[in-house]
Amino acid sequence: MLLETYALSIAGRRANNEDAVCARPELGLFVVADGMGGYEGGEVASALAVEAIHSLVRRTAGDGDVIWPYGIDPQRSWTENEVIVAARLAAEQIAVRRTGELREMGSTVAILRLDGEHAVIGHVGDSRVYRLRGGALAQLTIDHSLSAELERSGVKPEANFAWRHVVTRALGTQMAEPEVQRAPIQRGDVYLLCSDGLSEVLEPEHIAALLSAPAEDACRALVDAAYLAGSRDNISAIVVRVR
Repeated sequence: MLLETYALSIAGRRANNEDAVCARPELGLFVVADGMGGYEGGEVASALAVEAIHSLVRRTAGDGDVIWPYGIDPQRSWTENEVIVAARLAAEQIAVRRTGELREMGSTVAILRLDGEHAVIGHVGDSRVYRLRGGALAQLTIDHSLSAELERSGVKPEANFAWRHVVTRALGTQMAEPEVQRAPIQRGDVYLLCSDGLSEVLEPEHIAALLSAPAEDACRALVDAAYLAGSRDNISAIVVRVR
């Protein structure tokens, strides 16, 4: 399996960047984290999330005898368990640092782990994973947010809904359990991981059109388009094309 990948994260119109990204094609690992909790807290939380997940996957790839800090679910694949354990470890490492000025910090996360013929997708919060296949764009994650939960209950929030950015799950909080799924990979698939600074301002049709370009061009175009569309948040994207 050959991969063409590119990652980009910008502060956008904000003074600092509380997003963090990790693109490790040699491990088949890609992560976008969107921190929250104030100027310093958000940056710390997202960095802790990315480092914890990367460290766990790197260690399991290099040492089959590594000890995991949590048990496994025998009903799931090895890689699904790896993603679950990595997310839980990230949540724990953020939680133990939530003191003093960092007491309100937390982070969303979107994880893509490619393993042979399958992709494992994990997420907490409203960072997303999309897949473009045969020209059709699919959102593979469901936001853990108040607005998304209202929509799922049949209530459509107004455009100016005051709590639209409130997430119902975040690493570092008591509600941090990741949702994880596993799906077959097809040659030609294109995956996009992004923070809500991108997904909130770009329509699916626009995202699909830009993802048809090579990975670097697509990633840069998506971030630029989100900024030009008026995003007020940090903007992060990772594009992964399977060849």
